Amino acid sequence: DVQLQAFGGGLVQAGGSLRLSCAASGSSFDDYAIGWFRQAPGKDRKGVSCISTADGSTYYADSVKGRFTISLDNAKNTVYLQMSSRRPEDTAVYYCVAVVEGDYNACDAGDFDYWGQGTQVTVSS
Repeated sequence: DVQLQAFGGGLVQAGGSLRLSCAASGSSFDDYAIGWFRQAPGKDRKGVSCISTADGSTYYADSVKGRFTISLDNAKNTVYLQMSSRRPEDTAVYYCVAVVEGDYNACDAGDFDYWGQGTQVTVSS
């Protein structure tokens, strides 16, 4: 099984940029679809962005299109989420997730079997 550890959360001013990293151990990312989810206080977890390692296809939530970019470094077994033009509504705990590629259908929470610990991102206005 794959273990996931997310890094890079913190406090950033609105309009600023931040990059989250998620390092995998126990297995290569080559066999998994990877994603980032976030959960704001009092709200459900929602998919932010996902990437299929089988064909490189990506998904972005409408709220982050054009501002966030997901990327994968296979050599480092790490996935990144570059976040630009941050908004206060981006404040949330961000989670790195994975599922065996063959079981990946959509960037929905129910599709993912492996969850890393969350990292807090706070955007100040």
